[in-house]
Amino acid sequence: MSLTALKEKTLRAFSNDIGIDLGTANTLISVRGYGVVLNEPTVVAVNQKTGQMVAVGSHAKQMIGRTPGHIVAVRPLVDGVISDFEIAEEMIAYFLNKVQRLSPKLLRPRVVVGVPSGITNVEVRAVRDAVRSAGAREVFIVEEPMAAAIGINMPVADPAGNMIIDIGGGTTDMAVISLGGIVRSKNLRVAGDKFNEDIIAYIRNEFKIYIGERTAEEVKIAIGSVLPGETLAEAAVRGRDLVTGLPREVVITDSDIREAIAGSVAELIEAVKEVLETTPPEVLSDVMTRGIVLVGGGATIPGLLELLEQELKLPIHVAHNPMTAVVRGTEIILENTEAYREILLSGDEDTVSIRE
Repeated sequence: MSLTALKEKTLRAFSNDIGIDLGTANTLISVRGYGVVLNEPTVVAVNQKTGQMVAVGSHAKQMIGRTPGHIVAVRPLVDGVISDFEIAEEMIAYFLNKVQRLSPKLLRPRVVVGVPSGITNVEVRAVRDAVRSAGAREVFIVEEPMAAAIGINMPVADPAGNMIIDIGGGTTDMAVISLGGIVRSKNLRVAGDKFNEDIIAYIRNEFKIYIGERTAEEVKIAIGSVLPGETLAEAAVRGRDLVTGLPREVVITDSDIREAIAGSVAELIEAVKEVLETTPPEVLSDVMTRGIVLVGGGATIPGLLELLEQELKLPIHVAHNPMTAVVRGTEIILENTEAYREILLSGDEDTVSIRE
């Protein structure tokens, strides 16, 4: 065994290796040897008087829209990238400390972080610096479509085309992968959060009621779909009447949700077509045979698989446990970082090349 390999083995023995899917809506963390150990909303409640964190994750999410004036529940990531560095750093440190209590080790961990494809060098460095400041010894960056493909055991190293679409909270990442690299990719700011905004705007315009983000998300999960089902689904929605200013309740149907998000769904489909149109013919031939795999929370929207098959005339599949695909991929990468060195964007480099 070489000296370098022996040193690496010794370091691993005394530290936890951690994979992070740092999402706009949820943060998932896996620990090498333990699997996925944390799944929390990417939300932090901050006391503006003292500047200190009041709550993180699930507890903070419960406070959205329900806090007094001096406490604000914020999302430190917008569209998949860090928008508030200090809060993001504190949140990551909190999550890392929580995870490391499961198996305390002597050294700081190595961390692999999934980021959206196509983000800028500055945004990559912000992620790297935040994770390192939160306590990581070494930071590696991987594009989320590639991590997700590895997480679902897609043969990314083969000389054949594979396509994956990751529909998350802030962004939708789509990529065509071959020979361990991304042939074509597109990052779209249309995902779960945009659907929530569409529902809020629709109910405000059609019913003259203002509802909050949490209510919109609950309704989307309860009755949301992109194609008509066999039975009518309904849900009661409570909000503030924009005319009287008083509380009011209305009943909306799955048809209302479909109409609300129709524009965003159409935009997502057009983006997929754009990626396919620019994909080399030989790779596209492989995609036609193998189909497209959906991952992320948005992959579970009823009717989306069938609608994509209708529009694209390609086989579409939803991965097993689609929400954990990216973080499972980071865990696999942690098992043998040398084997995946070519696809990693090292967080320790001064300049990082990101595919536009």
